[in-house]
Amino acid sequence: MAPSPFAELWPLDPGVLHLNHGSFGACPRAVLEFQRALAEELEREPTDFLVRRLPGRLAAARAALGAFVGAAADDLAFVPNATSAVNAVLRSLTFAPGDELLTTDHAYGACRKALDFVAGRSGARVVVARLPFPVANEEELVAPVLAAVTPRTRLAMIDHVTSPTALVLPIGRLVPELSARGVETLVDGAHALGMLPLDLDRLGAAFYTANAHKWLCAPKGAAFLHVRRDLQGGVHPLTISHGFDAAAGGASFREEWDWTGTLDPTAWLAIPECLRYLGGLLPGGWSELMARNRALCRETRRRIATALGVEPPCPEEMLGSIASLPLPAPAPGSAAARLGHEALMNWARERGVETWFFGWPAAGDKVVRVSAQLYNDAGQYDRLAELLTEALGRA
Repeated sequence: MAPSPFAELWPLDPGVLHLNHGSFGACPRAVLEFQRALAEELEREPTDFLVRRLPGRLAAARAALGAFVGAAADDLAFVPNATSAVNAVLRSLTFAPGDELLTTDHAYGACRKALDFVAGRSGARVVVARLPFPVANEEELVAPVLAAVTPRTRLAMIDHVTSPTALVLPIGRLVPELSARGVETLVDGAHALGMLPLDLDRLGAAFYTANAHKWLCAPKGAAFLHVRRDLQGGVHPLTISHGFDAAAGGASFREEWDWTGTLDPTAWLAIPECLRYLGGLLPGGWSELMARNRALCRETRRRIATALGVEPPCPEEMLGSIASLPLPAPAPGSAAARLGHEALMNWARERGVETWFFGWPAAGDKVVRVSAQLYNDAGQYDRLAELLTEALGRA
């Protein structure tokens, strides 16, 4: 099969099949060159760049991002990654002994640790809603979350797209249902930006964060936090700096988040270029790009499921641009039987395939997660299917 015509736009090692875009993303050459020019400009005149030019450029970047995600620019703050945003929100809020913080067993591990840390410090309790995987329908994802709500529930932390199981959770239902029960929601949308259409003002979540370095293909260190306007006065960055004004009552939200000390802001400033450049690669812009990746993801899952002899673990409607499949029982002594999920990733990488495995006992023992981005093509996943067959001892 022919390679993707877009592959040459990324500086990825041609000797490796990159089927794990979801973990860290990958930035196109043109965007990296744009960022490099910004970095050179910064170093030519650091004071002029950081003091005089940066505020206006951050405002322009926020405006472009806001138009893309359906949010007012002034309600957005740039952060280095979604995990930092989750920490900032959780460590800004005040909890008391007996309060309950709700999440699911599909939550991203780092953010779950932040929830545990905050709960342990305050005497609050983390309540975990168990979501099935495999899953048959949307109701099986909604019902366990709502059933876990009690009068003590203060906050729900819900993933938009789960990392280990690659499910698109129905946050359009969950956020208003939780709100009707008096529970605000922190949405970890780490994978969603550039994968799914977003309309944050319409969603109405208290807090929403997403990475730009994943499916938007921005440089590393680019992410955002959206805070609903009525809550902005109580949420602060992890580093308090010159932008903080105790008397502002939330009026200094942008200033406080824009400046938390000297750092390299060029990844944030490259976001509009990502929107422009990737949005121009296909005639239908970002809508076509998302649809193409989603279609490739669905076709990939079908191919691998057939090769492994397993049933797809969720309806196609629950997929974005990543999909997880449970591995069937491996033959004794095979690589999949001998190795843990991290060692199995290294085993695949040694054979020229970068993919992602995770331990998930509810689905057997391990799942394999595949990603679909413009630089990928169907033939690469056929090679992955061959490698998985080898790992399972079926070759």
